[in-house]
Amino acid sequence: MSANVLERLGRFRREGLGTLPGHEHFVEVSGYQRPAMADVVAQNPPPRASAVMALIHMLDDEPQLLFMRRPEYDGIHSGQIAFPGGRQEPEDTSLEQTARREFTEETGADTSGIEIIGAISPVYIPPSRSLVTPFLAYTEKLGPLRPDPHEVAELFHAPLAHVLRDDIMERRTLFIAAMGREAEVPYFDVMGHVVWGATAMMVAELRVLFGVEP
Repeated sequence: MSANVLERLGRFRREGLGTLPGHEHFVEVSGYQRPAMADVVAQNPPPRASAVMALIHMLDDEPQLLFMRRPEYDGIHSGQIAFPGGRQEPEDTSLEQTARREFTEETGADTSGIEIIGAISPVYIPPSRSLVTPFLAYTEKLGPLRPDPHEVAELFHAPLAHVLRDDIMERRTLFIAAMGREAEVPYFDVMGHVVWGATAMMVAELRVLFGVEP
């Protein structure tokens, strides 16, 4: 598995991500529908642009993905697992810059040595009206982490081989704010953490890019 993962990662770094698989399969099995992207971008006022960074880095000679757990608070994303990122600010010249700035603000890590491989499919989050662009990134060595305690309850590393396992998708009943009710939804059990919603859609697409059957 590790050799195949590293081979694909090397190809992505040389040639880019190519055709993106998107989220259709994951949305189909999720039990609830999201608005079509054409309808999302046509909204007036437009959705809030945001960006996150799905960073692959080497740790103990194995490629890892960096995740964060948000603090518990009175809000729609309380306690959720996510990739570091946030809303685009007026001073950001691009969504890539947004992803880099937010990554540093939340994790405390310098991004100058981080290579942006490319953007994967954007995800719309109805409760916050956010259109999130995830960037797949890579660095050989991630520098010191000093997470912002107001934004981050925990940072954790998940081996990419673990994220790509066939047996980490499960289902549970959760309250879906966009539906206003509980529903049984798929999620990924990543190192004992429940990864669902928008981040699960991003993870699902990354899994397909790295060769996992949808």
